Amino acid sequence: MNKTRGTEKQMDYKKAGVDISAGEEFVRMIKPQVRKTFTPGVITDIGAFGGFFQPDFSQYKKPVLVSSIDGVGTKLKIAIELGNYETVGSCLVNHCTNDILVCGAKPLFFLDYYACGKLTPAIAAGVVTGMVNACRENGCALIGGETAEMPGLYQESDFDLAGSIVGVVDHEKIINGSSIKADDVLIGLPSTGLHTNGYSLARKVLEGRMNQTFTGLEGTVGEELLKVHRSYLSVIEPFFGSPDIRGLSHITGGGLMGNTMRIVPEGLKLDVDWCSWPEPVIFDIIRREGRVPEEDMRRTFNLGIGLVMIVEKKAVNRVLSCLKSQQENAYIIGQVNSR
Repeated sequence: MNKTRGTEKQMDYKKAGVDISAGEEFVRMIKPQVRKTFTPGVITDIGAFGGFFQPDFSQYKKPVLVSSIDGVGTKLKIAIELGNYETVGSCLVNHCTNDILVCGAKPLFFLDYYACGKLTPAIAAGVVTGMVNACRENGCALIGGETAEMPGLYQESDFDLAGSIVGVVDHEKIINGSSIKADDVLIGLPSTGLHTNGYSLARKVLEGRMNQTFTGLEGTVGEELLKVHRSYLSVIEPFFGSPDIRGLSHITGGGLMGNTMRIVPEGLKLDVDWCSWPEPVIFDIIRREGRVPEEDMRRTFNLGIGLVMIVEKKAVNRVLSCLKSQQENAYIIGQVNSR
């Protein structure tokens, strides 16, 4: 009955599309880099079933942990097309860092999830290099991650990326917008471009034109779209605990209005002067080449403002002076008013 069994084609995990050896090689490649991010709180090496972090909360009266999780969207498609992988790793860490810093929190540690159709260790290591660079910039430890090779779910060249961050803030120094009042002033800090939002629209408009140049761009369209999503931690940290700062908003999907209104108390509205800051050229290229309505531009992109500070009116000059001392460009972009 089983005469043909010996002649049947054998199947193993590698032939099914999952290369365990490639995964082991990837871990060997990244270990020395990841260790560079370790802060005193890290008490295990990568490769354990869990990442161990022993925090020092001695400087906090009532420490509160703040966490966030996010991805970088279809910016990955441009990274894959151009073979440039480090920037998306940095974008992931910086995006998550910004999400908790607007709550007043400093990052403690970060974990990532990398899923792909076929694991190419050099590509995955390039992504991790970007994460390491950003973690070191933000004083954040990369204490673990998951790499998943899933043929059939992803095309061979595709990969997805997500990250989770945990930070800490003293309870009395939480920034949540609850103290925002009418007449408070909006100060905008510039973005480096699209950051990590609006890429499905941008790619649709600029499809097949990644190597094209336009007047006003420093490089090609692809280079512009792969600029790193900047971290605002070093700029904002000096304001942690300051009564001058009523609220902070990280401008991501939903645009300036959509994100900032998330922290504005009921009965108040935002009046924004959309001409009060220099808009990066890439946004006008997308607007013009795609004939994108202005309403969609404002709801989809940050349009050059990556973070909004809501400041007590009498403190504006003091805040602007502090920003200037850090060589940070800042713009008064509007005001909080009663409805």
